[in-house]
Amino acid sequence: MTQAPPLPSNDSVQRVSAALAAARHPHAPQMLDSSARTAQQAADALGIVVGQIAKSIIFRRKSDDAAVLVVTSGDRRVDEKKVGALVGAIGRADADFVKAATGFTIGGVSPVGFTRAPVTLIDRELLRFDEIWAAAGHPHAVFRLRPQDLERLTGAPVEDVVQAPKEIA
Repeated sequence: MTQAPPLPSNDSVQRVSAALAAARHPHAPQMLDSSARTAQQAADALGIVVGQIAKSIIFRRKSDDAAVLVVTSGDRRVDEKKVGALVGAIGRADADFVKAATGFTIGGVSPVGFTRAPVTLIDRELLRFDEIWAAAGHPHAVFRLRPQDLERLTGAPVEDVVQAPKEIA
């Protein structure tokens, strides 16, 4: 069995580790040998299905420039109209906005450990799984949790925020 690479000492991973420890979450961040910038890359590295990846998508609320985090299942696409109906009109967030508003870079946005707490929604599709994995502040860092843990850690509501899956003919 190979040993996982050590966690980087960067501020982002340390914030996530501290948030998880403060919440007494049983699973600390761990490093993957390969990048997990996409849900598929993370799933492949962990040997799980892509839906078990809790991907963090940041939007910008138009009325006040607040960051809006949608934590969604890796095999689903966010429906921006559904999100907008819940939190107000939203737009895309570029890399500079994501970093300034959350303290994370795209590819490592965690659902916990923010420099400023975003408005957060959890995709109900994550409840299909007993175990999920989320980014931990770095493109190679992830942590294990249950969907119920995500609710407890973020205090966010579980909502229908994704597009209907396309049927394969």
